[in-house]
Amino acid sequence: MSTTTMNQTAAAQSTATLPLGKAITAGLRAAMTANDKVLMMGEDIGPLGGVFRVTEGLHAEFGDKRVLDTPLAESGIIGTAIGLAMRGYRPVCEIQFDGFIFPGFDQITTQLARMRNRHEGRLSMPVVIRVPYGGHIGSIEHHQESPEAYFAHTPGLRVVSPSNPNDAYWMIQQAIESDDPVLFFEPKSRYWPKGVVELGAAPEQVLPLHASRVVRQGTDVTVVGHGAMVSVLLEAAELAAEEGTSIEVIDLRSISPIDYGPILESVAKTTRLVVAQEASGFVSVGSEIAATVMERAFYLLEAPVLRVSGFDTPFPPAAVETHFLPSADRVLDAVDRALAY
Repeated sequence: MSTTTMNQTAAAQSTATLPLGKAITAGLRAAMTANDKVLMMGEDIGPLGGVFRVTEGLHAEFGDKRVLDTPLAESGIIGTAIGLAMRGYRPVCEIQFDGFIFPGFDQITTQLARMRNRHEGRLSMPVVIRVPYGGHIGSIEHHQESPEAYFAHTPGLRVVSPSNPNDAYWMIQQAIESDDPVLFFEPKSRYWPKGVVELGAAPEQVLPLHASRVVRQGTDVTVVGHGAMVSVLLEAAELAAEEGTSIEVIDLRSISPIDYGPILESVAKTTRLVVAQEASGFVSVGSEIAATVMERAFYLLEAPVLRVSGFDTPFPPAAVETHFLPSADRVLDAVDRALAY
């Protein structure tokens, strides 16, 4: 076998085609294998493997001392994780659905987020909180929300959200390696679509946890989003291209901190920006990006920054969720308005 063929074979063996949910499973498995201080806690995450089966197989592989089924008590889950982190462990907590995180909100915002600062940096707090979030699954209230802005607003927390399987695989491992607490928002509507995962990538080949990325080049308008919105933005860009409009798509990836470098570079090229999100628009991640870009790139802009978001109402019943959630058509309407200036 030639050297070239051997290298091609090795490369093929280092990749896998996985849905986003199973990419997270693989990332959790890799982290638990690499460090026996990594453990998982959550409701029904053990033998059942979680509601979305993201932890499936890990209980059998690592045992009930490292994959712990907990009571239905989110405050207790987070409080216990804080204590474990203080004793040198790296707990990964699962919140079963986005809307169930609020019983643990006090522990997250008044204890977990402040602990390192309270101890002047002498105490690490390596806690990851996995949060399946967002719509498009036809569920009910408390099961399709997007509460990421609450936590991005809280100093001391890191907040990230992958949009594709490869990012999910690597970002969960990077989050677990962080000595700061990380809210890991998983777009549940993207759990099933598959993508190539670079299992054998070297660390220097992997994008840093808090880096944003251009996922489609364009020249006319920049659109920015995170999590499940990225696929909507890519759909909008495809439709726009058919009509001769070139849209540049940026995957935010990290919500706190935000990597503005690629966003500002893109705006300098396109001179127009649309920010999209599933969450309600008032006092949101999109609001922050719009304000920051207006401050830092005002003289580069040919139009105001426009926002596309869920409406400022509680998440509606499943029968009308498609009217609440931003679609490619709503994104393209904003693109047209930006180009009209």
